[in-house]
Amino acid sequence: MQKQYRPGAKGALLDIYEQAIAGLQDLIREVPDETLTVITDPYTSDENCRSLQTILTHIVHAGYGYATSIHNLDGLNRTRPDKQFRTSIAEYLDDLDKVFRYTEEVFRDIRNEELEQYDNTLKILTRWGQSYDIEQLMEHAIVHILRHKRQIGKIIS
Repeated sequence: MQKQYRPGAKGALLDIYEQAIAGLQDLIREVPDETLTVITDPYTSDENCRSLQTILTHIVHAGYGYATSIHNLDGLNRTRPDKQFRTSIAEYLDDLDKVFRYTEEVFRDIRNEELEQYDNTLKILTRWGQSYDIEQLMEHAIVHILRHKRQIGKIIS
């Protein structure tokens, strides 16, 4: 079956984001549920990286955060869902699907011309203090998935 690509720059970002999420899902699909809460890094100061459960919860929560920030660029005030610590891989697989569908919904009304902004007043100020246009934030979202996929791969190998 031939892959269908979404059109334009917006489509490319969504295709690559979907691909990154699918790669993460493939990696975790066979992880036993009972390993989710095992502390894999007791020395980290980052509460989001102590176990597979905290990492996956962080990935899902961040995914909603990126999409919500893009959605709110027009002055809206939607909030992302609270963190949900799951007890099964199946729940995380479902959550990752939902994050992507939510992101697709947010992107429905975005035009390709809106992706890049050179005017800082039109950029998204992140909670960590950096300003991104839509394209940059989505590139960050993609790399975020890939970095944590690598981290999880190291843990389960």
